[in-house]
Amino acid sequence: MAANFWASSHSKQLLDPEDVDVVPAADRERGITTEEFRLVKIHMSSHIWRLAQQVKVRQRVIATAITYFRRVYTRKSMSEYDPRLVAPACLYLASKVEESTVQARLLVFYIKKMCAGSDDKYRFEIKDILEMEMKLLEALDYYLVVYHPYRPLLHLLQDAGVTDLTQFAWGLVNDTYKMDLILVQPPYMIALACIYIASVLKDKDTTSWFEELHVDMNIVKNISMEILDFYETYKVDPQRGLSDEKISPIMNKLPAKA
Repeated sequence: MAANFWASSHSKQLLDPEDVDVVPAADRERGITTEEFRLVKIHMSSHIWRLAQQVKVRQRVIATAITYFRRVYTRKSMSEYDPRLVAPACLYLASKVEESTVQARLLVFYIKKMCAGSDDKYRFEIKDILEMEMKLLEALDYYLVVYHPYRPLLHLLQDAGVTDLTQFAWGLVNDTYKMDLILVQPPYMIALACIYIASVLKDKDTTSWFEELHVDMNIVKNISMEILDFYETYKVDPQRGLSDEKISPIMNKLPAKA
């Protein structure tokens, strides 16, 4: 898995941590801070997750869509690329790339259903999604292959003899998509960090197994601390994302759709 990853376009696009959460000039001019930029990405990742549950796609599609979403904002501003439209367009594109195609009209239907009686800025038509899909392809430089931690996670859990940690570790991996880890760390290292956290919290001794892997435990522990710090800092409702009171003032700084 690791060898395949290192030969992929995904590996060539890994970023340094300081290259993510950089607020574009157009967004700074609208008063969006680094923290607010991060909060929008967290909230819209949850929005993709909820929308994906409505249209019933595989976990891999969701993860790929969120990865696209986060990649876009290392290159484009939210002022130019409205995250409320980029989110469903990323899900639409990811569903095709991962061969689990969702019709754009279904996305439009469920967005309107999810946002009924609330913020109409989230509502778009089919043509909006199709047009944004083309913009996304250009923004992503047509690099659409994404490796995820899920497959190495299952292999590593089995190798370590701790398959009883699968559900817990899988949930940790899911939560890493509320962060930018997939943009800066190899997927198997994210998987190892989630196994490390799970083994510590569930009192499983995996010390000797980690030693046999000959991985840099400083990196594993640093990723683990980043994940745990995220839990401590951000209280994200998995069903609703961030509260309207927290996210609406930030979204209101962005241009309203035409």
